[in-house]
Amino acid sequence: MAVFELILCIIAAVVVSSFASRFIPRVSTPLVQIALGVLVAYLPFFPDAQLNPELFMVLFIAPLLYLEAHEIDKSALLKTLKLSLSLAIGLAIATMVAVGFILHAVWPVISLASALALGAALGPTDAVAVSSLGKEASLSQRQRGVLKGESLFNDASGIVGFQFALAAAFTGKFAVGQAAGEFAVSFFGGTLFGLIVAAIANWVFETVRSLGWETTTTRILMELFLPFLLYLGAEEFHVSGILAVVAAGLFIRFDRTGVGPNVARTNIVSTSVWGVLSFSLNGAVFILLGMQLPRAMTASWSDPYINNTLLIGIILLVTAVVIVLRFIWVAGMLRLARDVNTGKRRKMTLERWRSAAVMTFGGPKGTITLSLMFTIPYSIAGGADFPMRDELIFIASGVIIVTLLLANFLLPLLAPNRGKDPSAEMIPITVEVLRNTVEELTGRITPENRRAVLMVIDLYTKRIARLQQRIGDVDPQGLERLQIEALHWEKEFVRDRLAQIKATPAADAATQELNEEACERMLDQIMNTLRHTASDPTSGHAVSQIRGRARMLQRRARNYAKRTISKIRRTTPLVSEDQIFARTRELQVEAIHHVIDRLVDEMGNDTYNTEHCSALLLDYRRAEASLQARPNVSGTAAMITQVEEVKRESYGIELGVIQDMLEAGDINRAQARTLRRNIYVMQVDADSGI
Repeated sequence: MAVFELILCIIAAVVVSSFASRFIPRVSTPLVQIALGVLVAYLPFFPDAQLNPELFMVLFIAPLLYLEAHEIDKSALLKTLKLSLSLAIGLAIATMVAVGFILHAVWPVISLASALALGAALGPTDAVAVSSLGKEASLSQRQRGVLKGESLFNDASGIVGFQFALAAAFTGKFAVGQAAGEFAVSFFGGTLFGLIVAAIANWVFETVRSLGWETTTTRILMELFLPFLLYLGAEEFHVSGILAVVAAGLFIRFDRTGVGPNVARTNIVSTSVWGVLSFSLNGAVFILLGMQLPRAMTASWSDPYINNTLLIGIILLVTAVVIVLRFIWVAGMLRLARDVNTGKRRKMTLERWRSAAVMTFGGPKGTITLSLMFTIPYSIAGGADFPMRDELIFIASGVIIVTLLLANFLLPLLAPNRGKDPSAEMIPITVEVLRNTVEELTGRITPENRRAVLMVIDLYTKRIARLQQRIGDVDPQGLERLQIEALHWEKEFVRDRLAQIKATPAADAATQELNEEACERMLDQIMNTLRHTASDPTSGHAVSQIRGRARMLQRRARNYAKRTISKIRRTTPLVSEDQIFARTRELQVEAIHHVIDRLVDEMGNDTYNTEHCSALLLDYRRAEASLQARPNVSGTAAMITQVEEVKRESYGIELGVIQDMLEAGDINRAQARTLRRNIYVMQVDADSGI
């Protein structure tokens, strides 16, 4: 029960970290999670339980490595394969040897086998931690590809080396020849086992799909089961479970085959489930790291036989060894690499030295290192306590924190965003988001919603065409500011019209209610859009949002109250939804005419760019023509309700695509905020186009 409570508390801490990291974007999420782990370790209600080391390896490493191998860009991996393998295998072995012998020489109380195990655990890097850093650094696609490829392969090499070094520390015996033979069997056997299982899994999943037996539930459960089956099955055959998981992850392809809405829907759900699982497992590991720090620190600090100053010095020494060795290795590889065009080796320029530094600090230690250290047994073969276990974990934890801090604060200095206008890059990114949204909407067409979905897809297609026409715009932000200003003109027009309606009531109650309801609904829509398009997330803006929402809720409550009273007094309401919809469209046309007149006036002034006024004027004329071309027939309200539901679904898809691109490192947080804001800006065009 204590372990179950521990898991629940860890998940709660991961949820808190997902919120906390949004308020401190310049600090990486792993650092936030480590700090939360330290905090919760001192909470009295937090259970004090320990996870079994073998369970920890299966529970965390197997699914994380499978997902990392499966999601990696295969073409980018092939382009940087040589450099990635050099770092993943050569540098990992060099780090293991250097850390092992230097640590044992400086602190002989740690055996050579234990020191080598620590060095092997410090070989793997954590590219996930880099992608979640403050988003202020600008890494090239090649640098990102090398780091991701390295983190994939050095996980396997580091884990295999760690397991053999740990076995020597556990038994006290280390036979080089026997270890080399076992390493070869484990390496190639694990790879072969993974490829065989991957081939079988591809055949099973594709057969089930072709027979029509696949459902979302069964597919996701089978896919989640696969990495655990791979790891445990390989261990039963005494080969590397880690390499089996990596090999299978690279060659699994059943989720990229098949067409149709059901397949698309299943793939979307599967991606969402894996995204949640990946964040949860990574977060849980760093929460556990923070929880482990006080325990390891207290045990070491209170031990009279351990010099605390020496312990901190060891952390700094090991960190220096890891960083210096990595910098030398990367610089050497850059010097030896031949130019793709000339075939000659290039000299190390200042820019190439900077690139070497970026690659050095861009490889912090993280999830795999900590997971490996947690698998150190509590006792050795003779039954005695494993010597210096807490200290080894503490050293590894210290190196992780130092490398994360260096990556968090030095990478933005080494690879800063050069002050480029981010809006110049937003149009191609926005087009990509819209295309992905259209693809997902296409997969969700059913006979019942076909007309509504096609109408929304047509709107997205027009948005893409308009954006592509604006690629040459020298100031995309200027057009966005004009769009927002046009919204304010619409708001002022509708607000004045509502005040005029209330000041001079209509002759009959039905007309009065119809006019007020149409104005209130359109005003709420415009105000909601303006709140989401605000670009400055300051405290004053937050207060304004709260006040605006309060006024909107107040207006809606007043309107609902009036309509309820009307229904109580009469058997039928004064006006129907179709009438309200038709009147709202008439009001939209009037508001569009008002904005068009303002835009025509502005074209003669110097306040806004003439090209921007012309482009927005064309958009509003198209919206006007679209509204006036649709007759007010019975059943229009029902159709517009269905279209609105599809549009809300499409906005959710857009937000999901943006979040996926952010987590994949394709965009930064500032670009994500702009894309989210654009959803609401472009929503105005979509609303008026139906």
